[in-house]
This record gives sequence, structure tokens and C-alpha cells, in this order.
Amino acid sequence: MKLFWLVFILVPFYFGSNAQSVHNPFPQHIKYAKASIEPNRFSQSRLDHAIGIFYSEWKAHYIKTIPDKQESYVWFENKNDNKQSVSEGQGYGMIIVALMGGYDPLAKNTFNNLYRYFRAHPSNRGNHLMAWAQNTHDKDIDETSASDGDIDIAYSLLLANAQWGSKGSINYLQEAKTTIADIMRYDINRKTWSVLLSNAIEADSKDYFDTRSSDFMPADFKTFEQATGDTRWNQVIDNGYKLFNYMQTEYSPDAGLVPDFIIHLNKKPKPAPAHYLESVYDGDYNYNACRVPWRIATDYLLSGDARSKIFVQRINHWIRETTNNSTYNLSAGYTLAGDDIKDSHFEALSFITPFAVSAMVDKSNQQWLNSIWDYTVQFKLKDFDYYDNTVKMLNMLIISGNYWKP
Repeated sequence: MKLFWLVFILVPFYFGSNAQSVHNPFPQHIKYAKASIEPNRFSQSRLDHAIGIFYSEWKAHYIKTIPDKQESYVWFENKNDNKQSVSEGQGYGMIIVALMGGYDPLAKNTFNNLYRYFRAHPSNRGNHLMAWAQNTHDKDIDETSASDGDIDIAYSLLLANAQWGSKGSINYLQEAKTTIADIMRYDINRKTWSVLLSNAIEADSKDYFDTRSSDFMPADFKTFEQATGDTRWNQVIDNGYKLFNYMQTEYSPDAGLVPDFIIHLNKKPKPAPAHYLESVYDGDYNYNACRVPWRIATDYLLSGDARSKIFVQRINHWIRETTNNSTYNLSAGYTLAGDDIKDSHFEALSFITPFAVSAMVDKSNQQWLNSIWDYTVQFKLKDFDYYDNTVKMLNMLIISGNYWKP
């Protein structure tokens, strides 16, 4: 038993000692914004170890390399779908691997392979945007991009530059700047300064003034502005916060939620109707909007933006009250009124872990945050699919104080 615990403690440090040269090796233990919190039921080393173990499992299961090529992708893992990968997952994976540099001795090589796969599948508008999905024959399903995938990929390249520098075979910083420029040109509505659903949307498209709520990533946009000097990103941030405040006030005053899709931004914004794009729940808090607490709260943690804290605290108050502070009462989907949607009474980490990130903005949520962490780490990789496990991996990095801005 003593030998077991010795190995348990030393595994992360073994990897770190054999890692490639990095500037921000995992673990980082970032000091987030004032009054923010992290789980305090366990030591920092226990939190770090849980991440290291889960990362090793996640990487082994989801990072796939193309035979005879230096290209890797994040496996979509859906037996009922013809996709092998999507740009959303590629962005998630590139961020995760960059943050785990210094723990994973092959992180830079893996990142470069993920980068080369991204570049091997360019979009048809914006050469540095990624075609949104590939089939099991490694062919693009179509050549349009998905805005969230583009944004995360750009952010990951900035992380890679901060982690390993840009003097090697890939100029991460230049690649990031070129990708950010394409995002501004093709993924941003420059009338409402909102994020378009994809680069396929043009000014005469019927959905030009529509958006996916989870594509609003203010922490990323602040980094884009700093990296490029393009102050238009501030307009995207300001207008996004105004929109979210309006949606909370008008459509979800009790729960503080936003829907998966928001339409008519140029007139009177409102939730999308059922079957707008993906499902009957397109106007509810479902599998897209479930990421919003994580995306918005991260801005407070990294920058201290008060608008972020105000927004997520409304959600925190509601979710704690509606669950009676019990993680076992969490559901996978809600109406904007805060009621469970039909068939949502099951565990889904993509809903659970973002509530932990949002809880971090204020010490009044300490026990709730501890409970969500405990609840999350008990689940095994085999219990969930690509989406839930990958959102869990990203959110664990944030929750433990190991998410940083480049």
C-alpha cells in the first residue's frame, strides 16, 4: 500500500522532469481575479494529480494519428455518425495539449500534429479557418467553418507561442495572427459585432443577424486584441455583454439563462424557435448554451471583468436554489424559465462542469464548487463520450487554477 501511494504521488513529476523545454509547464497554479475561489476540500497537489491522470486517459483515447502522416485529430467518437473529427474538438484538443506542456513530454509534438491536421483541412473562405467536420475517410464533409472551432484554434496557437516560442518549424504567433484576421473577416458580423454561426454566413444570408450563444468567448477576444492590436475586438466584447444582459433580463429573469441560439440581433433579439438549426430545444438552455457559464466566467477569472461576474452570479443563485445545492439534482437541459426540459434527468458533464467554473467567481459558492468537483472526478472516461469528456478536461484545468492567458 505504501508503494502504491508513492507511485501515485510521483507520476506527474516523472513526466515533468522529462518534458520538452517549456515556459509555462503544468501545473501553473494561476492566481485568478480577486475574490475568486478554487476547490478547497483537497490539496493543490491532489487537484493536479486528478488532472494528470484524466489527461493521460483522455489523450490515449481521443488523440488519433493519421497513418504515415504527421497529422492528428481529436476523435469525435459517435458510432451513429460518419464524422471522425470536428473543428470544435480540434480547438479543444489543441488548447488542452498546449496547457499540459511540461507534464506531457510529447505535448509539443502532439500539438504540431494537431496543427498540421487543422491546416490540411482549410475552409473555403479564409484559408486559416478549418473545415468544420471530416468523415471517417478523412474527407471534409463540407468546406465551411464553425466559428467556435476557429476561435479556439486561434487561442491555442497563442498558447503554443507562449509555451514553446515561435522559432521552431511552426511560427505559432504568425499563424495565430493570420487565423485571428480570418475570424474577424469571416466569422464576425461587423454591423452588430456579434459572432456569426459560421464563415458561410454572408451579409445577404437570412441568418446574418443570428448567433450561437456559446460562441461568445470574451476572454479569447481580449487576448486577440492584445495579440493583434485590433481594437474592433473590444466592440465584439462590449456588444456581446450587452446582448447577454438583455437576454437574461427579458427572457430569463429568474434563472439568468440564455438559449442555444439567438436571432434577430439587428431588431429585437429573441430565442430561436424550435428546430431552428439543430433540435426542438434550439431556444432553450441545451447542448450549446451549457458552455456559456464556463465561457463567461473564465473572463472574470482571467481579467476580473465585473460584467462576467454579474452575469454568472445570476445563474449561480438559480442553479443552487433549483437543485437545493445537490449535484444529484442537476439536469441536462433547461427552459429559460429554469425548468427541466423533457428527458433531461441524467448526468452530462458538459452541463455539470461549466457550473463549477461559474461558481468560482465568488466565495459564497465554495461548498457548491467543492461538491461539483467531487461529483465530476468520480466519473470514469468510459462513462461518457467525446463531448462530455473533453469539456470535463478543459473545465478541470480551469477549476484547478491551471488555465492561463498567453
